Amino acid sequence: MLELQGAIWFRAGKQDWGGRDRIALLSAIGEHGSITAAARAVGISYKHAWDAIDAMNNSAGEALVVRVAGGKGGGGTRLTARAARLIRTYHAMEAEHARFIAQLEKAGSAMSDADADDIHLIQRLMIKTSARNKLFGRVQTVRAGAVNDEVTLALAGGQHIVSTLTHESVEALELTPGAEAFALVKASSVMIGLPDPGTRLSARNQLAGTVARIVPGAVNAEVVLDLDGGGTVAAIITNTALRDLELMQGVRALAIFKASSVILGTMI
Repeated sequence: MLELQGAIWFRAGKQDWGGRDRIALLSAIGEHGSITAAARAVGISYKHAWDAIDAMNNSAGEALVVRVAGGKGGGGTRLTARAARLIRTYHAMEAEHARFIAQLEKAGSAMSDADADDIHLIQRLMIKTSARNKLFGRVQTVRAGAVNDEVTLALAGGQHIVSTLTHESVEALELTPGAEAFALVKASSVMIGLPDPGTRLSARNQLAGTVARIVPGAVNAEVVLDLDGGGTVAAIITNTALRDLELMQGVRALAIFKASSVILGTMI
């Protein structure tokens, strides 16, 4: 069954005013009249609370929370009328948003498996990274080490990617056999080689494919391989290497990179 979640976040231009957590902080300040008590109520530190308040005041262009003299303990804090109105507006929008999500869930209950696959693909397409290469797969094995763990990711086309990362990262990402994950590899970390049964390399990752295109530059060239089984990998190599390897469209080649060059990620 499709489960949908969402949240309201106020934004003006490129400035973020705040979302559910910050509205909760403002509400707690209105209730307790104290930053210390409000921070404790929402489960954040005193400093974190003031950092959030300063950010909201700056984004709004006016004070949402102000200090007041006197009162219990010699002083406190209060919300301005602008902040009180902001809280009311947020809760009204949140109620409308909840009704919208409920309608989407109702529609989602009638979705086919193909529709669910499309939604999953949309989620993948929304991932933005600076790494040129992004490959999706499922964790096949996790081999624990003294400091680092070795994770093998099975790609949809049948090839595999090996990554080494800390045990803490494996636990934080919940990388267990069968879990979906994606591998990020910079193009500058990828070497290109020619298939040769007699060649032995220390690099754990050697993905076979065919040169799909070459984008030449003044010093370096970008080489893109269509991987066997699907997917592509891009590499940045020197023009000298391009000539030495006699690379051209249609030539069989290997994308070679170390396990330590692979960053793994998971989708929330």
